[in-house]
Amino acid sequence: MNILVVDDDEMILEVFKDFLRRIGTYSILTARDGTEAVKVLERRKVDFCFTDLNMPGMDGVEFTRKIHELDNTIPVVVMTGYPSTYNAIATLKHGVVDFLVKPFHIGDVELTIRRALEQKALFVENMLLKEEIKKKEDIARLNEELSSKVGDLKILNMILQKVDWVTSSSDLFDLIVKLSADITNCDEVHFHVVDETLGRPIPIASFYKEPKSNWSAGLSAPACLETVDTGRQADQACPARKSNSCVAEVVVKKTSEGIPLLVDGSYDKTLSDANIRSLVAIPFRIRKKLFGMLVAIVKNGPVCRPGTGISRPFTEKDLYYLNFLAERATFVIENVALYENIYENLFATLYAFVEAIEARDPYTKQHSTRVTELALSIGKEMGCSDEQLDLLNFSGHLHDIGKLGIPDSILLKPGPLTKQEFEAIKKHPVIGANIVGHLGLLTAEQKIILHHHERWDGKGYPDSLKGESIPFLSRILAVADVYDAMASDRAYRERLADEVVLKTIRQSAGTQFDGEVVEAFLGLREKGELGHKRDPVSSDSVRNGSRLDLKPSHKLYQIPGRKHP
Repeated sequence: MNILVVDDDEMILEVFKDFLRRIGTYSILTARDGTEAVKVLERRKVDFCFTDLNMPGMDGVEFTRKIHELDNTIPVVVMTGYPSTYNAIATLKHGVVDFLVKPFHIGDVELTIRRALEQKALFVENMLLKEEIKKKEDIARLNEELSSKVGDLKILNMILQKVDWVTSSSDLFDLIVKLSADITNCDEVHFHVVDETLGRPIPIASFYKEPKSNWSAGLSAPACLETVDTGRQADQACPARKSNSCVAEVVVKKTSEGIPLLVDGSYDKTLSDANIRSLVAIPFRIRKKLFGMLVAIVKNGPVCRPGTGISRPFTEKDLYYLNFLAERATFVIENVALYENIYENLFATLYAFVEAIEARDPYTKQHSTRVTELALSIGKEMGCSDEQLDLLNFSGHLHDIGKLGIPDSILLKPGPLTKQEFEAIKKHPVIGANIVGHLGLLTAEQKIILHHHERWDGKGYPDSLKGESIPFLSRILAVADVYDAMASDRAYRERLADEVVLKTIRQSAGTQFDGEVVEAFLGLREKGELGHKRDPVSSDSVRNGSRLDLKPSHKLYQIPGRKHP
């Protein structure tokens, strides 16, 4: 152990050297004043220090301050012949552990060293414990921050996953209010469309965490949707409704600049009158124009948290979550609107092609529409799902679109076809499937169109599929197509009698047609729910979708690459 002794008295330095070498394996370093001692400290490692107070140059008080700055773990013992309260306090501030008053017995030095080293050991141990405690506190704080960030990421990821899979605007608005309730501590959420012509917001989606029956008579009932239905007169008749309506209008004014709003109800009379403790309003803007507003509410009173009597106000984190939800939802709304417009135009073009085909042959006018209606009736009878009926609806109208590629000389020929001409006709399912296939989204519809001329016995075209290897909806379409063909006038023959048509289809069960499909078809006929319709349908009605019933929720309006329910 290196012991530094600082004193301007040479005799004291020699006495320390002699004594310390005799009692232990100590390495003795000496200095005659504070300045020289500091230089020693800078060159050598020092484990213990004895210093005089009264020295020329840098005295003992200044030196103890300096050594404390350099290394506060070095035990320092002050030696002085003139002890005073001032010196004691001054040196103790700088970490001095003991005093030796001159003259002192040299034997006290060993005891002083032992006592000081014990104190140093305790001091170092205490420092290590403090450092360990600080590290644990830092780790706990970091874990808490990490957990908070992980929680934030989970919520943001949930918002992205759920919002990005929505495929229609109506579903999106319902999801927005439900998600808002899930990720915040609110009692109710409303989505309003901002209508400039009416001069007030129109709620189109709402969500309540508590049933309306649980709202006490003293609180304003959640009647925003009722307000829309009954108008201003209902607002005047019911103060609760009127207060909710006023709240929405006030919020719209405050968020008109597109800035999210977090309000404490206790500082706002309008909210306080409506028993609202806390409110968050998030504006929805598309191309810098305000079109909607999300309003989440925490009510006053125990009704908000049954059994607790506590209603926690919204926090800035709630505001952040809802604003993130709004930004993502706005992006999806724009995309859905864009794709719906694209597909509406696309379908209008495809159906115009079908009309062009039917216009070439007056005998087959509205054939596709009648086939579709019959196929849908059979599908419903057989328990098809909404998605399957949707596929039939689309595929039925376009099943003959491939005839665009068939020359009029063959398509409109009044007499029997030659073998070569029939081979050309047999290409129309392939041509139609290719036309639809170019859309890139219609794989199922493409298969239905491609195989609607296959036969149950494998003798159909184009791929000679057999039995259940033929797509189920193609089998339904095949029966509807053949029935309408036989029950309609054609260029080469007049329509067949109903008895002949029904007998032919019945006899073809198990050979040309799926027996179960034929059974469903005949069952509809026997119940009187099926008849061959001859009413003319205008091209405008087809183009406008009155017969197609293509709603915005149609799977084809869904955005490419998404998983559809």
